[in-house]
This record gives sequence, structure tokens and C-alpha cells, in this order.
Amino acid sequence: MDLGLKDRTYVLTGATRGLGNATARELITDGAKVVITGRTEESARSAATTLGPNALGMAADNADPATPDRLIAAARNHFGGFDGILISVGGPPAGTAAAVTDDQWRRAIDTIFLGAVRTARTAAGELSEGGVIGFVLSASVHEPIPGLTISNALRPGLAGFAKSLATELGPRGIRVIGLLPNRIDTDRVKELDALSDDPQKTKAHHTTQIPLGRYGTPTEFGKAAAFLLSPAASYLTGVMLPVDGGARHGF
Repeated sequence: MDLGLKDRTYVLTGATRGLGNATARELITDGAKVVITGRTEESARSAATTLGPNALGMAADNADPATPDRLIAAARNHFGGFDGILISVGGPPAGTAAAVTDDQWRRAIDTIFLGAVRTARTAAGELSEGGVIGFVLSASVHEPIPGLTISNALRPGLAGFAKSLATELGPRGIRVIGLLPNRIDTDRVKELDALSDDPQKTKAHHTTQIPLGRYGTPTEFGKAAAFLLSPAASYLTGVMLPVDGGARHGF
């Protein structure tokens, strides 16, 4: 199936590893060009080098108001276009409602929530018909995850923002989509499992809740994301797709 990605250019934030990096790899495999961001120039450039000549790596902080314009300008200057964006940041610190500090809330709101809103808003002003804005969110959009209070609060809010944005941008032919990963076998999920006294037992417990009987792979997530970002998904907008092996049992 031709996804229509050849020579299209996407910006992917937080894509030096994990789900964003897997998505970048799948986009490039199907002919797209990508600008990926990381916390440092070294990590961003190293990841881009691994991805090949159709990737450009840049250090970026989603909390910086100048970041969205800078990334979009880089996509146009380096690759000659800007067709879409996938907004992702590292997972917020784990913690209960009582344990999370004001400083942790402020940082998470600036990077995960306001940073994503600002980036999407800027992208919306720069995209033309056929453009797409994607969000990497979480299964916590539908059901709170124990011990991840910040994620439980902010991810559903971003899903609501994305749905509103999809309605506003639809008449311009710009799509907005969200992906809701659950137990994907990334470093982040390994870190969360390791917070328990028995990580292997924790992983086994979560696995029993997944109809497919295993954690997903970053590549599987990347393929789903690449499809939703591609012109092949041109009639899908406002959708929040669980990428979870069936772990969400509701419709």
C-alpha cells in the first residue's frame, strides 16, 4: 500500500528514541523526510545520523515559545516543505497526587500541556490543505494509570484540545489525530515497571490484561503513527487511536 509519503516533510518532537524515533524511521522508510528533536544537540544529531540523510536533528525544548517557529523554519529550509507534525514529549515523573510537587506540576504543564498546545497552534497557522497535526498521548486519556497522576491529568486535556482543534481545522482540510499507547516495550515503560518491587511480576501482570498477550514494540507503534500521519488516512481526523494490543476493553 502506497501511503503517499514520498517527499513529504514532518517535524517530530522528542524523537531521538522510543515511539517518536520509531515513527520517524517508518516515515523515512516510506519516502518522507523528518526533522526530529531531542534534549541536546548531541542526542538529536546522533539519532538523525542513524536515521540517514532524510533526517535532521535539532535540540529543542517544548516549553520554549520560540521552538515551534524554529522547527518549522528548519523543515522548510533544509527539506523544502512542511506537511505535518507529531508532538511528543518525555513522560512526566511518576507520583501520587499527594507526592507530586508544585514545581513538577509547573514543569509538566509548560512542556507537556502548554508546549504541545503552542506547537499545535503554530503548526496550524503554517500548514495548508492536506496537512496533519498528531499527538502522542497515553492510555490515561481513557483510564487513569495508578501512580501517574500528572499524566492522568494532562493527557485527557490534550485529547480534548485535539478534538476541538480537529473541528476548527477541518474546513481548511487539515487533520488532527492522537495516538494512545499503553504497554509498548520502550525504555519509559521499562522504567515504570522497575518502580515496583518485582518488575518481572509487574510486567507479567500487565501482560495478562492485554488480549494479544504481550507488550507492543516501538515499530508497531511507528507503523500505526506513520499511517495516521500519511495521506492514506485522509478521511481520519479527531480520532484517538489506542495502540495497546486490545488493553482498552471499551468501544
